[in-house]
Amino acid sequence: MTEEFQIHIPPSFMALYVPPGKIKPTLGQRDLATRYELCEDLANLLTEKAANMQFTLGITEELVLAQCETGLLAEPAVVTPGEARWVVCRLAELLQWPMDQLLQAPAPGQPV
Repeated sequence: MTEEFQIHIPPSFMALYVPPGKIKPTLGQRDLATRYELCEDLANLLTEKAANMQFTLGITEELVLAQCETGLLAEPAVVTPGEARWVVCRLAELLQWPMDQLLQAPAPGQPV
């Protein structure tokens, strides 16, 4: 078994690449693992930055998450809108911040 196939990709991330009504992702296992690792790394890298933003700017956790999502989508974006939403949800999870408002809001670029 190769290294990339030993990576556990959570169902929440896998769902980004499974079209409605299908069961197979649109990306191959290696590409899916690469995208997942990028997004997981981004979430982990943003933890300190997000915590500092919340503390120094005195803004709500929800606003910090929204600003992080907007920043992830700024050109040249390295993640898709779905991946950006996943990253900020994972960031909220890592920081143990509530994400209810985030999950209820449409993702940037998505129809309301």
